[in-house]
Amino acid sequence: MEALIALEDGRTFSCTSFTGPGETWGELVFNTGMTGYQEVLTDPSYRGQMVTMTYPLIGNYGVNPEDVESDRIQVAGFIVREYQRIPSNFQATATLADYLISQGVMGIEGLDTRALTRHIRKTGAMRAMISTRDLDPVSLVRRAGETPGLVGRDLVQEVTTAAPYRWVEGVKVPLDEGAGLDNALWRERGRRPAVVVFDYGIKYNILRCLEAEGFEVIVVPASTTAETVKAMAPDGIFLSNGPGDPEPLIYAVETIRGLLGYRPMFGICLGQQLLGLALGGRTFKLKFGHRGVNQPVKNLDSGRIEITSQNHGFSVDPDSLNPDEIEISHMNLNDNTLEGFRHRVYPAFSVQYHPEASPGPHDARYLFKQFSRMMVS
Repeated sequence: MEALIALEDGRTFSCTSFTGPGETWGELVFNTGMTGYQEVLTDPSYRGQMVTMTYPLIGNYGVNPEDVESDRIQVAGFIVREYQRIPSNFQATATLADYLISQGVMGIEGLDTRALTRHIRKTGAMRAMISTRDLDPVSLVRRAGETPGLVGRDLVQEVTTAAPYRWVEGVKVPLDEGAGLDNALWRERGRRPAVVVFDYGIKYNILRCLEAEGFEVIVVPASTTAETVKAMAPDGIFLSNGPGDPEPLIYAVETIRGLLGYRPMFGICLGQQLLGLALGGRTFKLKFGHRGVNQPVKNLDSGRIEITSQNHGFSVDPDSLNPDEIEISHMNLNDNTLEGFRHRVYPAFSVQYHPEASPGPHDARYLFKQFSRMMVS
């Protein structure tokens, strides 16, 4: 079915829809991963965005329930060079098209994704619209420019859990009825370190990694207060990844500030940005972000280069952090942006990339052990 992509700067691309008629909008970004498209689709950090895959052939291994990173597709639209209609994988339970259609998400193919990616790299991520109904370039460009951007929007409230739960062997288990957050009834207190996870848009594989490291995990909504967490008396606090601009999340920043020094704290992606704001730093929007599984990061402690999985469009300005309090631990070798820091006094550290690597390399998986050691030291 004929379709059109229109960017707010006036650039348009003719294409076709492999999911039927529809219309959608969002910030247009690209991901350089060759595999892992189902993890990309279900990553809550992509909320409000339409994703272009730079690898040309997508859909060849179908989809399956094992590879999801949340309970639904999160992207606003999915753009590929060539959709592979016949999957070849023993794990596949459905085609990519069927998966997208089942959740009302548009899938687009038949355009030069290299040209689209180069345009975004040159001009920056921007608002865009996809339509099979409005094929007038002038009209669709105008409408793209009228859609909301990411800056200043609180997208976390669209993806955070509505109620707290335990993560037990890959299953969300509601807290016992009548047990409030001030009385979380840790099942194995004393045998396993207990961690409270703030859900700003948590990926399932982060929870798998925390559990595999031996933690008992309780996930709480993003708006949970510092007082409530202290009443739960965990052994550690985790700040998750999530979508969009960190600066509107004043409630999360205030909560983190209220928990600094209380227990060991570990943040990933949006969690790092929120920790940076809580420590008095500033954040800024990257031109086109880091999205893929091959970002080189230098560990300043060891000198080791880690190949990392990343998905973010904002970053902490390292010059805004007080060097008497904050020590930089990791830097991105592509553009010298901040990839990790730790507090010199409080037991708190964070990284901008995804050590759970779903999808991606496992170079940074050691950070979960580092978090564990902080709780027993």
